[in-house]
Parts: sequence; C-alpha cells; structure tokens
Amino acid sequence: MTTKQNFLKFVYPLFKFLNKIFKRNANTYTSNTAAVRSFYNLTAILNNGETFNFEQLRHKKVLVVNTASDCGYTAQYKQLQKLYNSKQDKLTILAFPANDFMEQENKSDAEIDNFCKKNYGITFPLMRKSKVVVHSTQNSVFEWLTDKEQNGWNSQEPTWNFCKYLIDENGNLTHVFESNEEPLGKNITTAIEQ
Repeated sequence: MTTKQNFLKFVYPLFKFLNKIFKRNANTYTSNTAAVRSFYNLTAILNNGETFNFEQLRHKKVLVVNTASDCGYTAQYKQLQKLYNSKQDKLTILAFPANDFMEQENKSDAEIDNFCKKNYGITFPLMRKSKVVVHSTQNSVFEWLTDKEQNGWNSQEPTWNFCKYLIDENGNLTHVFESNEEPLGKNITTAIEQ
C-alpha cells in the first residue's frame, strides 16, 4: 500500500468514531416501486474486459457499490468481502471503481484489481473503472440506478465513494445507502434479509 492508502486506512476508524460522536446518521432511501426498465437487460464490463450480463443475477439480491482505492472509506472493502462470503448464496456484490470524487481512483484497471485482491482478498465482481455520477459518459448501470424513469423511483446519484444500491431478487431497486453506512451494519444486513 502507498503512504496515502495507509494513512486513509488509519483514518477510516476515525470517520466511524466521529460519525458516532456527532450522531451523524447515514441517509437511507427505500421504496417498493417496481422498475420501469428491467435491471436484467443491463451489462457491464468486468475489470478483465469481459462482458458481465446481469441476466445471471436473477433470483439474487445485488449490492452495487461505487468504489475508490484512495478514499477514507476504502477499508469498507474488507466488510464487503465478509458480507459477500457470508451471503453469496443469496447476494452478489458488484464493485464499480470510479474517479468521480477528488481523484481518489487514479489507478489503471489492472492496478485496481491488484490492489483489491492483494489488500482485501476481493472475490466479488470488480468492474472496469467508469463514471458513476450523472454525466454524458455515465456508466449505464449507474444511469439506471439514478434515473427514476428507469428504476421506478430513485434519482439520487452517488454523493461520494462507497454509496450502495440494493436490488431485490426481482430486479427492483429497494434501497440506497450513503457512504458512511457500514456494509455489515444493521441497516444493510436487515435489508438483505428482508
């Protein structure tokens, strides 16, 4: 790890502590609205260049996360991997590296892959780096997640790295969690179990 990454790994527990002291609650948005456009018609490009077809995600919950290697929240990769290990029979996690917030993901796809595997043992699908905020070149998955004309209700784009979007077994977006929502926290684990 670089000095910056080591520093941010050290700072992450401080973020958690300050959130508790100031009782800063994570914003969670929920809905039972059915999607207008099918989630299963989407595809994404994996970090290795192969196409990942979302049709294979039917009958599983999916947690989509925009990630970055040099963010204070990067340590959440560890919790995401634990969550994936414990729930992979009913949950898939999809990581979408992005450089949309203060250039905290300026590595190449190969460097991101190496970083995630070496430091966090990531085994869930890691996508090619792309743009996740609303923009003309926004990743099509995040376009679906942030356009209520497609997902049925949500227009909240990621506000920072490690925002999380939960899709149910029927392909409907049910929850949007802010960055400071812990992957192994009660809100996310309860939503997965519903």
